[in-house]
Amino acid sequence: MPKTSVKVLQTQLKEKKEEIAVLYRISETISTTVNLEELLNKIAEIALQVTKGDACHLFLFDEAREHLVLRAAKPLHSKTIGLVRLNMGQGIAGQAAKTKKVIAISKSAPADPRYKQFPALPEDKFQAILAVPIIAKNEVIGIINIRHRVSHKYSGREENLVSLIGNQVGSAIEKARLYEESKKKSRRLDTMSRISSTIVSGRYLNEILQLIVTMTAEMMNSKICSIMLLDEKQQELQIMATQSLSPEYIKKPNLKVGESVSGRAVQEKKPITVLDVTRESGYKYPELARQEGIVSMLSVPMMVKDKVVGVINSYTSHEHSFSEEEVKILQSVANQSAIAIENTKLFDKTMEMEEALETRKLVEKAKGVLMTKYNMNESEAFKIIQQQSMNTRKSMKQIAEAILLTAEMNK
Repeated sequence: MPKTSVKVLQTQLKEKKEEIAVLYRISETISTTVNLEELLNKIAEIALQVTKGDACHLFLFDEAREHLVLRAAKPLHSKTIGLVRLNMGQGIAGQAAKTKKVIAISKSAPADPRYKQFPALPEDKFQAILAVPIIAKNEVIGIINIRHRVSHKYSGREENLVSLIGNQVGSAIEKARLYEESKKKSRRLDTMSRISSTIVSGRYLNEILQLIVTMTAEMMNSKICSIMLLDEKQQELQIMATQSLSPEYIKKPNLKVGESVSGRAVQEKKPITVLDVTRESGYKYPELARQEGIVSMLSVPMMVKDKVVGVINSYTSHEHSFSEEEVKILQSVANQSAIAIENTKLFDKTMEMEEALETRKLVEKAKGVLMTKYNMNESEAFKIIQQQSMNTRKSMKQIAEAILLTAEMNK
């Protein structure tokens, strides 16, 4: 047998062994974890090792398939995970997703017209890039992005190995996403239950609203959540509860109905979403948003039947397309909260009426005492009680109680 044939066979055998080793590691990874973050980090680690690359960025499509979102990176840059986003076809990774093909650039990658730089990534200057689609059910669900600092010609072996990873892990990623989503839904149901319990707990309104925004922020994974109540006479929205600790945010001026995003949600009686409030022409406080690090916003009116009593606002720290499910969940919280607010107001009014009735009864009795003791008419007795209330800065109820107590003691 010619020597060249032996070398070819040896090379093929070596490559098969490498494939088997990669498949074994992938199988082991898939079978030992259902945690999406852990799974993605291990995949990035495997891809980086088989290519001897300097960095690996792993992107997945969001729920709406509008953006590729950075979900894992080796070396790890935790502050950029979830923040770096690409549109379909944008950048080399976006092009690989759009064409469903491997893209390999061996040198001068930044000069390639498809290249997109990310200032947020400190290691975002590389000469060579390999972008490989992650496949599940014949659809691209993400991209494995390998990077080399210096020029590097990607061999057929490297492309095949990373493609093997991309083809093998797609289903596992989808299962891990489903598991993550089921956990998220479970947490949301639990939070909704806690919110319901809070609403019927008999706590004071301010305490109820503060608990609602805290739990809602946790449920929606919000950077800031706030409740603004409507002053019907002034037709203004005022912040009543927020888990933000910023004095600037807490003390921001009231909004008129129809003004900014929250005011529009009240006026139009429907949820409004904004992808980036800093670029939204109708948003009133873009500088404050930049200062607070808030980007996307969902504003939902709090309604009882057809009456709006306020809004709940949920903000994220990165661009986020709110799903239909998220809008429905926040609307449910808003409506429950609106009922609690109306019930509390009704209770307060009832208490005020009971207090007024009790005061009236006591004043009537006190007038009777004065009329009998000092032989005066009803009008004169009432004026004495009223004048004493003004002079002592005490309520008429307190003056009436004092008159009755004195009369009782003098019997």
